[in-house]
Amino acid sequence: MKIPITFLGTSNSIPTATRNHTSILMHYKEENILIDCGEGTQRQFRKLNINPCKITRILISHWHGDHVLGLPGLFQTLALNDYNKTLYIYGPKGTKKYIKEINNLFIHRGKLKIKIQEVNGKFLETPDFTLTALALQHGPPCNGYLFQEKDKLRIHKIKLKKLKISSKDRPKLKDLTQGKDIKINNKIIKSKDLTYGQKGRKISFILDTKICPNINKLTKDSDLIIMESTYTSKENPLASKYKHLTAEQTAQIAKKSKAKKLILTHISQRYEFKDKILLKEAKKIFKNTIVAKDKMVVEV
Repeated sequence: MKIPITFLGTSNSIPTATRNHTSILMHYKEENILIDCGEGTQRQFRKLNINPCKITRILISHWHGDHVLGLPGLFQTLALNDYNKTLYIYGPKGTKKYIKEINNLFIHRGKLKIKIQEVNGKFLETPDFTLTALALQHGPPCNGYLFQEKDKLRIHKIKLKKLKISSKDRPKLKDLTQGKDIKINNKIIKSKDLTYGQKGRKISFILDTKICPNINKLTKDSDLIIMESTYTSKENPLASKYKHLTAEQTAQIAKKSKAKKLILTHISQRYEFKDKILLKEAKKIFKNTIVAKDKMVVEV
């Protein structure tokens, strides 16, 4: 099963003709997790024919406008479309206060059930995955996030075929993937003989930060890193001043983390039609790098 990730917006603080404000949608089984919600996110949903009512959770990196100005409109749309789930929102310190202010500022039509958590460390665990937040350094409170799929046991299909198990006994096979032995036709089938381990996938999201230790903790051994790349190395003074990363720094992080793939995002308007400059700088250090584009979908 692939994990689709849709880039709804890939610009930095100022949107351009080709890049919307930051927003990313990750789909996993029954979950549709929105990472940030910049201005214009709703229209990107429309352009991609995605129903926003499928969103289950929102992860907020920080409260700069280019990452959250789409929230009031999204809340209104969900309420008007009778969103019937609890919308879980996670963010850094201050998230509860700011969402309360949004709700006080706008006259909403319809009601929306929201549960808000200000998070640090592992904050969600399901039978299939965990979500972890760690503080980054960008000025205001800011989180990076890690999605980590749990390791699983899978059944060897070829070995299973040789056993010629009847359809009535097939429901028992689920126990094998939980490490349990089963009994079929008075014969014990051991889990260790019919299964193999499958490593869970790791996807890390680093949106707006300067170099800091928690980046490495989030990105270590990631299958995919999605990371801001606002400047080139020639603009190191600007990156330092505004607490952002250069393409060179981003690639160095990916290399150190032993990641499999890196996607650059949060692209400055100065690289509207010159993002190959960022890509070239990063690929010198970490070859498996691409630059995100609006409406681009990748699978992990």
